[in-house]
Amino acid sequence: MSEIVASYDVRVSGLWNTTHTFSKEGAPVGVLRVRRKAPGIVVGGEFTPEKGECLVLRRDPGLLRSQFSLWTDNREWLGSALRWSFLGREVVLHTGSKPLRMLPTPRPGFGWTLQAPRTGEMARVLGRPLGRRRRVEVTRKVDFELVVFAYFLGVQILPESWLSGPSLEALLPPSAPAEPSST
Repeated sequence: MSEIVASYDVRVSGLWNTTHTFSKEGAPVGVLRVRRKAPGIVVGGEFTPEKGECLVLRRDPGLLRSQFSLWTDNREWLGSALRWSFLGREVVLHTGSKPLRMLPTPRPGFGWTLQAPRTGEMARVLGRPLGRRRRVEVTRKVDFELVVFAYFLGVQILPESWLSGPSLEALLPPSAPAEPSST
């Protein structure tokens, strides 16, 4: 288990169009409002921070699940997410550098973990599908915008994480064998 460098408590309110209030150590950080259409499909959201720039999350056109993009309110693209399989539980996030992956946490319970390709776990989104409180644990330095995006994606598919995911060690590439020294 990685050491937690920051944690955010999230309080959920509302039934159809939910409001997620982020706080860190009791101080408010911002509010995420999630919008749904008539059949219950999430079409987007907006994160309004206490300080800083607002974020817009919107569904990209297509049939695949978890197909969203993250934008600033000045129309600057920050990232996108795509779930390649209808049955698979991996969500791939693209932020302009190497793609990140969201997978169910390796321990029993509900939650998702955000993984970097070489260095491993960056953050976790934890909670219960019907619960009104959630928790985001950051285990490495990561942009807060990406944390909000991972949370937005993770809470939509939280019930799917009830089965454990792969162990975190199995996800990292094998380390290169040591070169024999010539003496």
